Amino acid sequence: MKEIKVFACNTAEEFTKEVCDCLKIEIGKVESYKFKNDNNFVQYTESVRDKDIYIIQTTLPPVNERIMELLIMIDAAKRAAAGRINVVLPYYMYSRSDKKDQPRVPVTAKLIQQLLEAAGADRVITCDLHNAAIQAYFNIPCDRLTGSHLLRKYFEDKHIKDIVVVATDAGSSKKAYKYSTFFKCPMALIDKRREGNKDKAIAGSIIGDVKGKNALIFDDEVSTAGTMIEAANILKTEGAKEIYAGCTHAVLCGEAIEKIENSPIKELVVTNTIPLTPEKQIEKIKVLSIAPLFAEAIRRVHEGEALGDLFEYER
Repeated sequence: MKEIKVFACNTAEEFTKEVCDCLKIEIGKVESYKFKNDNNFVQYTESVRDKDIYIIQTTLPPVNERIMELLIMIDAAKRAAAGRINVVLPYYMYSRSDKKDQPRVPVTAKLIQQLLEAAGADRVITCDLHNAAIQAYFNIPCDRLTGSHLLRKYFEDKHIKDIVVVATDAGSSKKAYKYSTFFKCPMALIDKRREGNKDKAIAGSIIGDVKGKNALIFDDEVSTAGTMIEAANILKTEGAKEIYAGCTHAVLCGEAIEKIENSPIKELVVTNTIPLTPEKQIEKIKVLSIAPLFAEAIRRVHEGEALGDLFEYER
């Protein structure tokens, strides 16, 4: 693939290497470090003039540090006369701050869009946004991939019998319906409440039959795991046999790992949109690589091909 370069921000080297291996190209050469005064420095050590470049950034904490690194990488590429600057965000930072639902609060997901465009990004490629409406914030092309294909295939290959797909709240019912249609199984819905800005979610009653069935829970991300664990507990109480969960983004902050370890969930399947640090790598968590999907998206964007079948499945 000529005239294409893929670069990694500091915590995205492993993911970027996978992408480059799929594309059969070498990872781009760049130096990135901090001065003693805590200021970031970036220098591309090979020419990017008139090239189609892709900058990949993950959101391994601290997230704000990752944002600044990315903006500086974009600015450096712009000043080096790159032909087209494509930003690849497997997980879109601040995606949960997507609307003004309380007085005097920011819409930080919109701010991130403004910062990326102001820095000089020409395109953004991301995956499973917390709110699909974030895609419409952009005045430049924004492609939204999905990890649902990976999760769907993984559980399909396990040949689990007597499945019921469970929506953890009303907001995830559409997603659950799509999965239940694919697996040709019933779905159930858990009544959930969240108090203000608190991370703790409280599950109440369940609508649907789960007794004696193997439950599958799907979500776009797992953060503190509160919603998922409450759902698993109520499913166990209602007589579900085995409980599996799948999500695209393994944020897994706070006491999430301990909660998952001690929960009735048999297996949590995630993708590597966010690097899973060693302390989070427990036996119950299975990681699927989504790098090949991003590599295919990059190839198609570079060659001007359609990306439609990489987006949400509607079967």
